[in-house]
Amino acid sequence: MIKYISFISGCILLLTACTGSADKKVQNERLTDFVDPFIGTAYHGHTYPGAAYPFGQIQLSPDNGTQGWDWCSGYHYSDSTLAGFSHLHLSGTGIGDLADISFLPLTSEVEFREGETNKDFVSRYAGKYGHDQETARPGYYAVILKSNGVKAEFTVTERAGMHRYSFPETGENNLLINLGFVINWDKPYQTSLNVVDSLLVTGSRLSNGWAADQHVFFAVRFSSPITKSVIKNVGGEGRTVGCLTFSKKEIMAKVGISSVSVENALANLDASLPGWDFEATQKAASDAWEKELSKIRIQSNDKDQKTIFYTSLYHTMVAPALFSDLNNEFKGIKGDVQKADGYKRYTVFSLWDTYRALHPLFTLTQQSRVNDMVKSFLDNYKQTGILPVWELEGNETFCMVGNHSISVIAEAILKGIGDFDRELAFEAMKATSMHDRDGMGLYDKLGYMPADKITQSVAKSLEVAIDDWAVAEVAKKLGKKEDAAYFGKRAESYRAYFDKETGFMRGKLSNGMWTTPFDPVFSKHEGSDYTEGNAWQYLWIVPQDVDGLISLLGGKEPFAEKLEQLFNVPVGVKGENASPDISGLIGAYAHGNEPGHHTTFLFNYCGRPWRTQELNRYIQTTMYKNTPDGLCGNEDCGQMSAWYVLSAIGFYPVNPSDLKYQFGSPVVQEAKIEVVPGKYFTVKAPLASKYNKYIQEVKLNGQVLERSYITHQEIMDGGTLEFTMGNEPNKSLFQ
Repeated sequence: MIKYISFISGCILLLTACTGSADKKVQNERLTDFVDPFIGTAYHGHTYPGAAYPFGQIQLSPDNGTQGWDWCSGYHYSDSTLAGFSHLHLSGTGIGDLADISFLPLTSEVEFREGETNKDFVSRYAGKYGHDQETARPGYYAVILKSNGVKAEFTVTERAGMHRYSFPETGENNLLINLGFVINWDKPYQTSLNVVDSLLVTGSRLSNGWAADQHVFFAVRFSSPITKSVIKNVGGEGRTVGCLTFSKKEIMAKVGISSVSVENALANLDASLPGWDFEATQKAASDAWEKELSKIRIQSNDKDQKTIFYTSLYHTMVAPALFSDLNNEFKGIKGDVQKADGYKRYTVFSLWDTYRALHPLFTLTQQSRVNDMVKSFLDNYKQTGILPVWELEGNETFCMVGNHSISVIAEAILKGIGDFDRELAFEAMKATSMHDRDGMGLYDKLGYMPADKITQSVAKSLEVAIDDWAVAEVAKKLGKKEDAAYFGKRAESYRAYFDKETGFMRGKLSNGMWTTPFDPVFSKHEGSDYTEGNAWQYLWIVPQDVDGLISLLGGKEPFAEKLEQLFNVPVGVKGENASPDISGLIGAYAHGNEPGHHTTFLFNYCGRPWRTQELNRYIQTTMYKNTPDGLCGNEDCGQMSAWYVLSAIGFYPVNPSDLKYQFGSPVVQEAKIEVVPGKYFTVKAPLASKYNKYIQEVKLNGQVLERSYITHQEIMDGGTLEFTMGNEPNKSLFQ
């Protein structure tokens, strides 16, 4: 017996030692090694591979100079032409903008031609490259140009970009600075380039584009003296280009930018990047990413899965981007100088996309930034009288539908995040909800937006109703009973669009009649009742009242059957002018576009949670890949990736403001989330695999859960959530 006990004790000690060794290995892993910035640069992902800093002011990345929808970020993996390296980029959007302050190293003589077209200019100077000569990792990008042999390397700090160019032994050492020729979709109307002295160049680029009036001021310090400079306007104030010549074969440049002034750009640069140590700067950028990525530490036996996960997590933190300068100044919506008092002002808010999962993810891992983002929204309200819709570089684009900054603010209030003024926040939410914009006046007067007066009326109303519910919940919390009742009633306006005869949400005319003809799979990019979708996809946009939608469809079983039909429609989309955003189809479900991201989780509400689990595993393993075409649709500033991060862990916020996360199907074996410094919430699913996709049992801190969700507070309290997984559905789960 003693020998037997000794044997068991030895096994336990050995197992403990092995476990400890494995834990130590996991702790010593460098998570940045699992990030591949090329994921999403092919197909319709619209991401860029360049150097970025977590939520930083500069995104230093290559641009192909090719016009087209798949080049919205400036870069597409299918291309082999390089028109320059610029300092501002959008990740995964469907409209091309930015790509400001472009540099291109050249070994040949430069000749500027008056009145030259963009296409001719790019074709004369753009270089060729191959992916075998490219390197990209968090905070670093490098490429060797085939056309002239120059090696170009880039890294970043929070407020500055650093370039290093290694020229070949033969040829000139020239650096082209392009402010005037368009390499994305905008148009400069005023530019300037000034050689202050042999080591300092400053300038500005003011442009019209998606950002209607974008201001970029910049300052560049060089490591070696400029020996010759040629600056020319090749067609008016907006077409300034310059060529700088150097005697040395290795040239380094440090660039700071500002939306306010050259002086601010120079201050940002000098404070953020005082030295010339490229390797140390690169390491600091990598360390900054390591710190952020470490907020969710997973265990997985699949290396590709870890790469997909950490690249997704990386993509959730390249936007929103820092906008205020070191002295807190930034360009206001009306072009004046504003100041962020006691917070950092952010920009690039793709809210129609990101309110669904990205901002809820931030409430778990980025609470201080959530506070600053809400204050950024409130500043927008102070300037304009309404909250932002899609804010870009100090401009309101009014892109997409709904008032989803409301949802983000509501989350922060209801989750107890931040020190922003709650009363001001509610005032802004209410004022924005009552503002007569984009059909809102008719919505408030009639209870719906008439399709003969407002395009995309169904989508707009359904999304506004979600925000109305959020306003009502905040009103309840703040003791505003009348407002709570008013907006609670408005949140049920989705009922006005439900047609019992067809079983879909349909456009309604001013006379109360439905729009015709009607085909639930038909989609039209412009002039439809829906936004980038069709009736099948928009039937489910009622996350604030799923029980109410279940009732409209006749109860849980009819609801479940209708939901099953969504994923089995033979042809999910019809129409010659259907939006290219409708991608990643399973039947008529479109994972490549954001409105449907919560839909798979609706099976939890109607007694079929195993369908949520198997559909999520299918999406996780087929629509996210460790390849350049690894995204099935636009990244949209982090939303596509945020879905994966949360879903891979095992839960998702169907309604971001209700403080609940519905269970899906965890695909990683463990995830340790740092909810506040030094405090962790751990999710364990040791048997999770491609085939073990079904939840058999869930325990929270050792107690079995009989519900299909976990609350935000339970996560923030720390502790352990344990999933027992299997390869057969447990149909009695959550019944």
